[in-house]
Amino acid sequence: MVSFKGYEEIIKKTYGSGQDHVFRHWGELNETEKKQLLDDLSEIDFDALKALFSKKQSHAEINFGPAPYIHLPSDAAEERERDRAAEAGREHIEGGGTAAFMVAGGQGSRLGFEGPKGKFRIAPVSGKSLFQIHAEKVFKYSGKYGVEIPLLIMTSRANHEETGAFFAENSYFGLNPASVKIFPQNMMPSLDSAGKLILESNHGVFKNPDGHGGSLTALQTSGSLDYLEKKGVKTISYFQVDNPLAKIIDPVFIGYHILKGAEISSKAIRKAYPEEKVGVFVEFSNGSVGVVEYSDLPGEKTFMKKGGDLVYSSANIAIHLFDASFVKRLTTGGGVSLPFHVAKKKIRSYTECGYLEVDGLKYEKFVFDALPLTERNVVFETVREEEFAPVKNASGVDSVESARALMSSLFRKWLESRGIAVPRQVMEIEISPLLAVDPEDLPVPLKIDGREKVYLERS
Repeated sequence: MVSFKGYEEIIKKTYGSGQDHVFRHWGELNETEKKQLLDDLSEIDFDALKALFSKKQSHAEINFGPAPYIHLPSDAAEERERDRAAEAGREHIEGGGTAAFMVAGGQGSRLGFEGPKGKFRIAPVSGKSLFQIHAEKVFKYSGKYGVEIPLLIMTSRANHEETGAFFAENSYFGLNPASVKIFPQNMMPSLDSAGKLILESNHGVFKNPDGHGGSLTALQTSGSLDYLEKKGVKTISYFQVDNPLAKIIDPVFIGYHILKGAEISSKAIRKAYPEEKVGVFVEFSNGSVGVVEYSDLPGEKTFMKKGGDLVYSSANIAIHLFDASFVKRLTTGGGVSLPFHVAKKKIRSYTECGYLEVDGLKYEKFVFDALPLTERNVVFETVREEEFAPVKNASGVDSVESARALMSSLFRKWLESRGIAVPRQVMEIEISPLLAVDPEDLPVPLKIDGREKVYLERS
């Protein structure tokens, strides 16, 4: 058995768990590297990892129907209910009850960009980054509702330092640095097909991010939940960095969440076509509401129609509201917890023969698995063109090009809804969040110059 002063307990636990192969290269390591390996091992819950490996992967429940949802208003009574929700939402926001939570752990490699995806310049005219657009929205919302809205940002081990430096270099885009909390996602060790830890170097254990569901755990481990509790925040508005159209602080959505007493609320859009690669909201046989991924939706349900419309049409766009007290119960042993999912992947492993690819098991959590654990949740329909422009690919579907086109189209629609004429020669138009986050924020009258590209910024 190897030895290192101060680490006797973790060394004993590693041997007792049958994972002593990680010390195979111990004789090659210097003191610093030995400590790094032991610190890595100290973060692992060996008992939980063993239980995960022993547990058979559960299959998605197949007994479900379409989930009920709050649809877009179609008559005067529903418009009045929407107005009532908007008023309740505004009161909640103005009372300091809401925080924004951006999940931003991804890299921009699929976009041909090195660095955090949030640094990618997506704005069609100004070239602002995703980070800047979202931060300026929070700045505008804070001014609009007369309250400082906290912005929480979850990064990954790969981009944490660069993300923090980017916000600092840009003076947090006008936000109070004390109200911006940037923290990394937790990591989960992967196992090989025999249940053994995989080494990424002779002194490091291979770990992967614990999935977007791990964002809720990260709120707890980072101290952000305690921070929000002290601020009096009750509602956490969750969104992903790669959606520049995300309406981060939406009083109507928040209002329904409050009025319905929901622990989680989720936005949904109509699927564009049956095979669209999005999860759908469903109601399980026990009455709980959740999400089934497109890959788990049986073929007959994928194409099922009623009255000409898809039956399973409510698509998940990863925009949620979380009751802060529910997240605390979920992440502090309050009787409920998110399950882990396992994915079989090829993983580059450090071995006695050098680096080899091995069959590995990656464990991660999905944030939508929290929905069936609630007593009450709400699915709220919204308009795709107004709130969903994911930047996933360099070209084609859900691409840089499609996102910029959707942004420009929405801004044109805003202007026209306010009776502001847009000259025909304008091909691309962009409205800064500092000027408007909703069409009613636009000053009237407003004259638009007849240039090919138009950028509207606050004066």
